Amino acid sequence: MSENGETCFPDGHRLPPMHLDSDLCYHSLNARDSRFDGQFYVGVTSTGIYCRPICPTRVPRRDNCRFFANAASAEQQGFRPCLRCRPELAPGKAPMDNVGRVAAAAVARIEAGALNDAGFDALAAEMGLSGRQLRRSIEREYGVTPVELAQTRRLLLAKQLLTETQIRITDVAFASGFSSLRRFNHLFRTRYRLSPTDLRRGKPVVAGGDTVTLRLAYRPPLDWEALMGFLVGRGAAGVEAIDGERYLRAVRIGTCAGWIAVAPLKSEAALRVDVAVSLLPVLTPLLARLRRLFDLDANPQAIHEHLSRDVRLRPSLSRRPGLRVPGAFDGFELALRAVLGQQISVKAATTVFGRFAKAYGETVQTPFPALLHTGPRAALIADASLEELAALGLMRARAVTVSALSRAVCDGTVRLEPGVAPEQAAAALKELPGIGDWTAQYVAMRALRDPDAFPASDLGIYRSLGVSKPRDALAAAESWRPWRAYAVLHLWLGYGGG
Repeated sequence: MSENGETCFPDGHRLPPMHLDSDLCYHSLNARDSRFDGQFYVGVTSTGIYCRPICPTRVPRRDNCRFFANAASAEQQGFRPCLRCRPELAPGKAPMDNVGRVAAAAVARIEAGALNDAGFDALAAEMGLSGRQLRRSIEREYGVTPVELAQTRRLLLAKQLLTETQIRITDVAFASGFSSLRRFNHLFRTRYRLSPTDLRRGKPVVAGGDTVTLRLAYRPPLDWEALMGFLVGRGAAGVEAIDGERYLRAVRIGTCAGWIAVAPLKSEAALRVDVAVSLLPVLTPLLARLRRLFDLDANPQAIHEHLSRDVRLRPSLSRRPGLRVPGAFDGFELALRAVLGQQISVKAATTVFGRFAKAYGETVQTPFPALLHTGPRAALIADASLEELAALGLMRARAVTVSALSRAVCDGTVRLEPGVAPEQAAAALKELPGIGDWTAQYVAMRALRDPDAFPASDLGIYRSLGVSKPRDALAAAESWRPWRAYAVLHLWLGYGGG
């Protein structure tokens, strides 16, 4: 991808992501170029199947191919997902590949399950638009309706659960976001021309078990060691832990609590995700959060090519190919950690953060001794007195900031969920006492997934660039746009920042 969000094909051509050039797509299909996995899909008219560009099957004839920017568009035209390359495993589009800010923000919310529990008009109202305005925006940019997008996401997740797990079909339907088993069966047969039972192909079905295992794909390379170290090194004891190559975490989404264990697979560019069965009702938002947490939708080759133009970054880029920007499982949790880390060391901030998790988290039963409770909850902290907060190791001014942040998140003044414009959230954060640009940019970078966020006043950045003022850091980083957040990670590796 180019820095302006256009698709760059192997012969150097560029095209906007929603207006695919069939000849250039076919060229990439012939090359089975993994860079374009998830960037487009090919529907084969002779079979009625749609595939990823890396599908191992024989490349179809050119005149039998139809190209689509997303899976929903392919399914709208009557194509069914391939059972070999499995479109539900394709990595998502990188942040800078999005088109139409409003439409992209809404789609991010829909893919995180926003329509599972509430209607489309409620989502539009959250974004300050009428349902008609938002619907037209999505249809114009993506070529399908919001309902079709949501249905495709649910059906592809159901297909993955049917293929990779042994849970009951009824549980598959509800875990995928369907409120009716009859509706699920009807849509599955209509779209895919086979029943959910047919897809199981005689696999045994179990009603019990305490774990569900799935895969999350990404574009290689992925620096898993650096990603795990950054997350756990800044996380809370009892909430996050490392077990060999596995990342462990206790989680809470809505009324559901449980645990996850994640590790890279050796045989493919994917993560193995073990999920407590207690989290099945919130599986859709859970998987969306994990993709953001591990930055799985990044396009590392495009980022590498752009940043390597700067000689200052080349050594780190060579040592750390596939370095990602660690995200946040919960936006409030990350913002709280950022506030606690103001003007103290990473180690000291992590210690205080652990106290908050213990005091304001929720005890959860897990098979891992290192996981004891979920992260701190905004509502509990908002109800706490300043004296209670200070007793955990805060100066009074910092306790005031923590209390104000918690109340702002609870009352919706500050929103840190997917789809919120980073600049909007940053402005709201800076209205709170004790929160400045560094904290706002750090939250935008990790919780809001802004690939160009840049905490210009960071001391580690100053040391790396040899500057002493934010304006000088901004000037030095101008050529890194729109990937400044990734450059920051490379700079921090040597200075323990963040």
